[in-house]
Amino acid sequence: MAVEELQSIIKRCQILEEQDFKEEDFGLFQLAGQRCIDEGHIEQLLEIIQNEKNKVIINNMGWNLVGPVVRCLLWNKEDEKRKHYFLMLDLLVKLCNPKELLLGLLELIEEPSGKQISQIILLLLQPLQTVIQKLRNNKAYSVGLALSTLWSQLSLLPVPYSKEQIQTDDYGLCQCCKALIEFTKPFVEEVINDKENSVESENEKLKDELLKFCFKSLKCPLLTAQFFEQSKEAGNDPLRCFASEIIGFLSAIGHPFPKMIFNHGRKKKTWDYLEFEEEEDKQLADSMASLAYLVFVQGISIDQLPMVLRTEESVFSKGVDLLENGLLRIEDNSLLHQYLEIKSFLTVPQGLVKVMTLCPIETLRKKSLAMLQLYINKLDSQGKYTLFRCLLNTSNHSGVEAFIIQNIKNQIDVSLKKTHDNKWFTGPQLISLLDLVLFLPEGAETDLLQNSDRIMASLNLLRYLVIKDNEKDNQTGLWTELGKIENNFLKPLHTGLNMSKAHYEAEIKNSQENSQDVQKSKDLCSVTVGGEEIPNMPPEMQLKVLHSALFTFDLIESVLARVEELIEIKTKSTPEENIGIK
Repeated sequence: MAVEELQSIIKRCQILEEQDFKEEDFGLFQLAGQRCIDEGHIEQLLEIIQNEKNKVIINNMGWNLVGPVVRCLLWNKEDEKRKHYFLMLDLLVKLCNPKELLLGLLELIEEPSGKQISQIILLLLQPLQTVIQKLRNNKAYSVGLALSTLWSQLSLLPVPYSKEQIQTDDYGLCQCCKALIEFTKPFVEEVINDKENSVESENEKLKDELLKFCFKSLKCPLLTAQFFEQSKEAGNDPLRCFASEIIGFLSAIGHPFPKMIFNHGRKKKTWDYLEFEEEEDKQLADSMASLAYLVFVQGISIDQLPMVLRTEESVFSKGVDLLENGLLRIEDNSLLHQYLEIKSFLTVPQGLVKVMTLCPIETLRKKSLAMLQLYINKLDSQGKYTLFRCLLNTSNHSGVEAFIIQNIKNQIDVSLKKTHDNKWFTGPQLISLLDLVLFLPEGAETDLLQNSDRIMASLNLLRYLVIKDNEKDNQTGLWTELGKIENNFLKPLHTGLNMSKAHYEAEIKNSQENSQDVQKSKDLCSVTVGGEEIPNMPPEMQLKVLHSALFTFDLIESVLARVEELIEIKTKSTPEENIGIK
């Protein structure tokens, strides 16, 4: 009955011109075709599709059968008629209008959830690729639409965390990543091969879409993915292979990662023609961070880096390892301070600071930080004191200075707990060291945001001193110098906080007032803070940066208020009351 009904509809449409097909004809064709599939009349339906007389009808209406065929393939995995379903799908992809078929396939990909996401993607990637390659116009748009839809669905799948999860691949993410690479390769090759032959604007648009896809993939799944250790197993890691291919695509379409990484953050990007939508622009920083991690930490495609950088990395790594080997042979607190008079002994910690702050390799930065701490531990008290003074004067880095200040606090704590005096971290020697810590380099005009790490560490040190050292004992000399500390540090910090908060609050107000105009023009805006212009970014992102700065100031102000409260309590309380303060 279903077959006869379908043949009747086709016979009526055969005498019509293509432009005379009605919406009713499409609906009746779909219903009759669906019934043929449901009732198992697959072979008869195949004959109808292959009949040359029905070519125009199938071209216009056949795409409506793709959905029912795909669902049969998903649900009836053991059905003996599966080969007929696959043949029908191939025929429909070959004979139907590619534009309608593209939209139909993407709708099918968007339908499922859970584990069915990967099943339908793996089933339809090849047909989808074939359909896009048949399109004559707007191919770049179609590639972008397809990649965006595929990525949106894949981003819903959980990223496997352990080696076992990667191997079992329960949700099929790893299989999909591999298949997605094969899907994308022809379009990457088209960009490479058609640079001279194709219309330049269309080729640029295709590069644009491929670049967007690469950035999205760097964020998800690669930003959260776990990787096998760099060993023989690394070649069997599907997510590592996916990362390698994505980085390869970037190079192939004219955006090699060394160029991208070293230009990131500049006002003029290397992909200026690319107009990210707002949501895509937000993820750019994450994507670039993921790219840097994959290259510098995981070593994926690191051979693309200039040889001089890889040579330096190898030398730094060996130097740090050699230093560790030597320091581990020395007992703590046994390295005499006189050694620091030898130039090479002092250049070692200074060199470690440079690696900590300038090296692009994360593992080397962390290792250098650990080695600096190990180096400090080996010095005697005077040696530590001398090194702290030196690094506070030369590092010019807020994070490094905060690290040194924390070490000073640790040494004071050790000194206060010892039965015998340690003159280097108590009394006049300590006061001389605190002069380098408890002050603002440029008074109230100091850039508090840039120096926030150092300021917070200084406040925490001062808070510790106020709590641990009573005014009567004055072991550290703090209470003798309190007036100087208030004038050189606390009062300028109050003034600086008020100025900075007022400035940033004004910038937030201006940014909010101008954001609607900026959004309408789809331009990027800029804000000047501390005499320097924040790099161009969307208004919403700039507001986040400005609010983050205000949060930092609030945090500093909170600790400052607590320090001043403790000072007031200590200076007004009796010795007996001081005992209860912790």
